[in-house]
Amino acid sequence: MIRLSLEKRAPLPRWQSMLLPLWAILITLALSGALLALSGANPLVAIGQIFFGSLGSRFNFLETCTGSVPLVFTGLAVSFAFRAKFWNIGAEGQLLAGASAATALALALPSGIPGLIGVPLVVLAGFVAGGLFALIPAVLKTRLRVDDVVSTLLLNYLMYHCMGILLFGPLQMQGSSWPVSANLGDGLSLAVLVPRSRLHAGIILALASVAIIWFIQSKTRLGYETIAVGTNDRAAVFGGINAKRIVIVTALISGGLAGLAGTCEVLGVQHRLLMEISPGYGYTGVVVAMLSRLHPLGVLASAFFFSAVGSGAATMSRVCHVPAYISQVMQGLSLLTMLVLLLFTDYRLTVRRHP
Repeated sequence: MIRLSLEKRAPLPRWQSMLLPLWAILITLALSGALLALSGANPLVAIGQIFFGSLGSRFNFLETCTGSVPLVFTGLAVSFAFRAKFWNIGAEGQLLAGASAATALALALPSGIPGLIGVPLVVLAGFVAGGLFALIPAVLKTRLRVDDVVSTLLLNYLMYHCMGILLFGPLQMQGSSWPVSANLGDGLSLAVLVPRSRLHAGIILALASVAIIWFIQSKTRLGYETIAVGTNDRAAVFGGINAKRIVIVTALISGGLAGLAGTCEVLGVQHRLLMEISPGYGYTGVVVAMLSRLHPLGVLASAFFFSAVGSGAATMSRVCHVPAYISQVMQGLSLLTMLVLLLFTDYRLTVRRHP
């Protein structure tokens, strides 16, 4: 009789651990290549077209950078929350909350307000709205022991329909029968950084957020307490850390980051609020965070990779005649691959024979 079991293994050296996301990407590309071959396409050509379509020209590269902005914010939001074992699957709803609040304030501000005043106010409104929306599941978790995975996930749908109520009501553009707001004023938009492109100043805010979250996690007491609570909340409480307070603070920061994703989409890309403001950035942020191993710098690289795959999928589909949604399959495969690698990083599979 053969029995399989998992046994704890010694921790990997740091340099090997840092290579895990790269291995996950390579394995994902190999598995995706097999699927492309089954669909009748040349895997090397198809994958090459994905990266040519996202990086092969100035326009494509800048579009990939623009598309990575919301993924950086949602990836940071999820990774920061997961560090404290606040399982925030609600970045999508928090993104929509930030986008809705930013739009409402932008439309309420007096016309002609200088951008140097109006834009920071709108950005702050988006951050606060996202943070307050994330506070709901955090309070439910700390006060009533409600499962945060379930509550954050369900609140995504609640916020989506709340946004629909706003877009069919007070925020709807006058004279329109569609759920869309009026265009924001010219002064209430993020500056375009490169002429003849959509690359906006939100990418600077995203890079600054990466640096700030890295500093918080690496150099501050809050970062230490967050990791301590995430590692063992009972030991953290025994050591004098208020675990409930850490979860609340973590939720506010995490939700605020997701809210910034929606705010930057409104101010930098769409310049108005519409129901399709997010194609699922909040859910993709979970995959981005896991692939990065919850490290802020890893989030930056992971977000760019996913944006490149999404941007190049249309080119691959057009040239190789395969469905464009293979990019979504690649995202799912990367998450599964990373989870398996993390499992076998901590454990080894042993085979024993019993008579």
